[in-house]
Amino acid sequence: MSPLEYYPWQLATAQQWLQDTQRFAHAWLLHGTPGIGKVQFAKAGAAALLCEQPHAGQACGQCTSCQWVRSGNHPDLRWIRPETYQLDEDPESISTKSPSKHIRIEQLRTLSDWFHTATHRGGVRVAGLYPAESLNHVSANALLKILEEPMANTVFLLVSHNYQALLPTIISRCRRLPLLSPSTDQGLAWLSTQQLEQPENWLAAAGGAPLAAWQLYRAQEQPYPLWLGQLAERLAQGQPKAIIALADQLEKEPTARWLDTLQRFYVDLQFCAQKLAPRYYPGLTQAYAQLSPHLTLAVIQQQWKWLAAQKKQAEHPLNAKLLIHTALERIAQHRFSS
Repeated sequence: MSPLEYYPWQLATAQQWLQDTQRFAHAWLLHGTPGIGKVQFAKAGAAALLCEQPHAGQACGQCTSCQWVRSGNHPDLRWIRPETYQLDEDPESISTKSPSKHIRIEQLRTLSDWFHTATHRGGVRVAGLYPAESLNHVSANALLKILEEPMANTVFLLVSHNYQALLPTIISRCRRLPLLSPSTDQGLAWLSTQQLEQPENWLAAAGGAPLAAWQLYRAQEQPYPLWLGQLAERLAQGQPKAIIALADQLEKEPTARWLDTLQRFYVDLQFCAQKLAPRYYPGLTQAYAQLSPHLTLAVIQQQWKWLAAQKKQAEHPLNAKLLIHTALERIAQHRFSS
């Protein structure tokens, strides 16, 4: 997708956001649910800010500035992100064997000379940073110092999936722009252009985030992971101890991902226990119907809260394998609670 374009559900927000650039804040915090296109919004917004003849929040696509943005070589535009993100976006741009998951202070220091040079087209310069929560303690404080002393003709765009994880002082130096998830109809309309089968199930599995749904579709054969289908099936068949054997499959996934999947599983169980349709994995409806009579709402909520507590420290679990076995044993134990 061109860095000059917004997703369809973003255009109205962009037009309202950019309607008065003469009184524009020097730093913006763009935040919202993962998988709804926040980085693309920031890129298209940056293109519009740099454009020589923008219209209704959109870059013209014709001027010299737009041509530079499209080629990825605009001298008044910088993007800062962890090396792991750079590696995903451009595998040849990173040569290190151990790319960093954090934005490092050295990356911010490279902006120093850039700040003190004249802009090439006589307009603004834009520095984009994502995801903002990947700043480590040192780089976060370095960014704070920059934001405390705004540079002339410079706009910062910070993109965050979880802005509460940022330093409160950084948040206070930015204007917040919440980006909402598209409506179900908007999400399905976009996914239909990507040739997905049963797009409603993929969109549900991604919590209504179209880009996340598309990534799921490309990564796995069904909207929910194979191991979750096996877990639900074995529980429904009255074989709770058999789910312990799924530990090997969970070990292949990032801790935060399988914890999130199990949380969604318990949200669905809670819905079904109240005679409502599941929210995330409708393909497991039959298993939910067999399981929910054996689980009280109190047990379901207790398990969800435990998973949420583990997720807070998912980046640094003391023993990932032990956590997996503990989670599976808890689920097996609660299968026949009353």
